[in-house]
Amino acid sequence: MTNWLPELEPGKGPLYLQLADRIETDIAGGILAPGTKLPPQRNLAFDIGVTIGTVGRAYNLIRERGLVSGEVGRGTYVTDHKDAALVQAPPHTEPFGGTRGPVATPGKIRMDSTAAIEVGQSDAMEQLLAEITRQFPREMSSYSRTLPGSWQEAGSKWLSGAGWAPEPASIVPTLGAHSAILAVIAAITVPGDRVAFEDLTYCSAARSVNLMGRRSIILHTENGSATPDDFERLCAQQHPKLVFLMPSLHNPTATTMPEEHRRAIVEIARRHNVWIIEDEIYGSVMGLDHIKIADLAPERTFHIGGLSKSVAAGVRGGWVACPPHLAARVHTAHKMVTGGMPFIMAELGAQLVNSGEADAIRGKVQTEIAAREAIARSVFAGMEFSSQPLSPFLWVKLPDPWLSGTFKSAALNEGVLVDDEDEFKPGRTEKVFHRVRLGLTVPETRDEVVQGFSILRRLMETDNASYDSYS
Repeated sequence: MTNWLPELEPGKGPLYLQLADRIETDIAGGILAPGTKLPPQRNLAFDIGVTIGTVGRAYNLIRERGLVSGEVGRGTYVTDHKDAALVQAPPHTEPFGGTRGPVATPGKIRMDSTAAIEVGQSDAMEQLLAEITRQFPREMSSYSRTLPGSWQEAGSKWLSGAGWAPEPASIVPTLGAHSAILAVIAAITVPGDRVAFEDLTYCSAARSVNLMGRRSIILHTENGSATPDDFERLCAQQHPKLVFLMPSLHNPTATTMPEEHRRAIVEIARRHNVWIIEDEIYGSVMGLDHIKIADLAPERTFHIGGLSKSVAAGVRGGWVACPPHLAARVHTAHKMVTGGMPFIMAELGAQLVNSGEADAIRGKVQTEIAAREAIARSVFAGMEFSSQPLSPFLWVKLPDPWLSGTFKSAALNEGVLVDDEDEFKPGRTEKVFHRVRLGLTVPETRDEVVQGFSILRRLMETDNASYDSYS
């Protein structure tokens, strides 16, 4: 083990980033040679006067850069960085980040996804697909250059709720909710514009914003939801062009924005001329009867929903209800961003909704989610977590001294995939939640859900000292 001791400068940026950069510099300079064992996190944190969380985040970052490796019970070691440099991503690709791998590790219990539970959807889709191929042979063999009214009617039906129903003419069918988000951003912003995201959010959207040349900025939250006060401050100081919100079953905190906050945020957005994306992909699972932001501010809100969480993720069915006169622009942007809507997927999604099959499948999915969420409440009884009876995930507080990244790596070692909190952070922040998100919809059976949750509960109650090398 080395007696290496880095010097950090308060006020020169986040300490964890300074530490990671210092390690990288010293590796490149030969001060930390291949095979060198880095100090244990607790020791280094004490020696340089920072928290163990700061050291943990730095070690995670240099591991992502391919500079070190960790083994349970052995520690963190400098790799042969000459080889690591061959696969190391350049610094400017950080917006591609996230803590999930591009492909899920096979043979694990997957609790890092919230796709709709399999409840026999294929039976209904088999019949519909056979009918679509018979009924539309020409459309099946060509590009989709039309916008059938039935596709827009399906979107209007699926997005409606709480006494609000968007006009079919305002609906743009999309290749899932994610592509709807990108189409809206492409349609109403230009490179350099700021897009605000809550400090925990659906970060694939935030990373896509950065990739598109826009700038993601952080909107701080309280109790898992954006507050009018901080939104007002952000608008006054940083002038975002657009804000992305998940007011109904926020991912990952499982909270719902109060109606008074929705109304206040709408008024602030009007004063500062900010567009709003209202992502309600999880709201369709919950069936919540909360007033829609799109109902409060139809002139500036893009309301997005889809089938992935409540019917079938593989259909890639999504819709966005647009403000008046912007549907055509978003439709064009969606085509440019995605290459165009596949006829077979758009027609299948529309027929699922218009025939009533989507509602029937959603009912079965909700029943199974409720059963699995009850299992979660039983397994994690006595622990702190956020959930709702129809939530497809839990936001679980880790017992001290577990760190989120440490726990994710330890869970992987035990055969379970989970999401750590950094997966949901849209930018650099020193705010630490010490939580993980546990999805409950992808395991095939309730027995597998019990198995996965039991492994995680046991792990949470284990002294994490043997897993320090992973954090």
